[in-house]
Amino acid sequence: MHFFSETLNLPDSAFKLLRDLIHQRTGIFFEPGKKELLADKLSPLVIERGFASFMDLYYLLKYDNNEADWRQMIDALSVQETYFWREFDQVQALVDEVVPQWASMHPRQTLRIWSAACASGEEPLSIALALNEARWLERLPIEIIASDASQKALTKARQGVYGGRSFRSLPPKLKEKYFTAVPGSNGRQWRIDEKIHGRIRWQLANLVDEADVAELAAPVIFCRNVFIYFSPESVQNTVQRFFARMPTPGYLFIGASESLFRLTTDFALREIGGAFVYVKS
Repeated sequence: MHFFSETLNLPDSAFKLLRDLIHQRTGIFFEPGKKELLADKLSPLVIERGFASFMDLYYLLKYDNNEADWRQMIDALSVQETYFWREFDQVQALVDEVVPQWASMHPRQTLRIWSAACASGEEPLSIALALNEARWLERLPIEIIASDASQKALTKARQGVYGGRSFRSLPPKLKEKYFTAVPGSNGRQWRIDEKIHGRIRWQLANLVDEADVAELAAPVIFCRNVFIYFSPESVQNTVQRFFARMPTPGYLFIGASESLFRLTTDFALREIGGAFVYVKS
């Protein structure tokens, strides 16, 4: 059922309070020009709860501090637009350059790869597919972890079933090899091979939470197309947490439209296998 076509009025005072609270808790920052976008995302929560205003939602989040309420908030804010083989040059660099180098240096040590904002799962599954095609999954102990702050996104990722839009960049031969057509509520969908899906460990994690980052830190981190929603301060702090917990050498892949150029960071930007990578060395 679809209840929520209405967008409630979000006064400037409530916008600033909610914006700053969300920023503090998630790293996501809504510029003044994004007030209507925030109102559109949060109106369903206000209506569903029977609240009289956005301030009621603010007081709930600020003072009740209930994890279930925050999970619902993050689900409402999260952006799920992704697809297989997105910005694949970086995955290719991982397969062709980073993994062979790791294998030569640590032939018996498990390589952990962390997809730090996996959304509905296409990124970590693309990594697993590429590694499998190059036979690295059978030659080297590799652990792939996929996390997101949205429980809703992880639920979809754990199902491993995808619609047509997820395949707009995936080579047809790989779709045929690794996916099986299944009926879906919105038409035909495709389920990924369990041998690939089972290689991923899915986990709820918030990138502004020091404990979450410490637990999942890895030599290879993909954190792509999430910093575009963060404030510079949040990006700076997240990158510093990555660097502090990442072993040496370490590799950070961020989105093509993102840059750490204006930030103070200990990472060095390098070109590896035709892709730009931030390296801890």
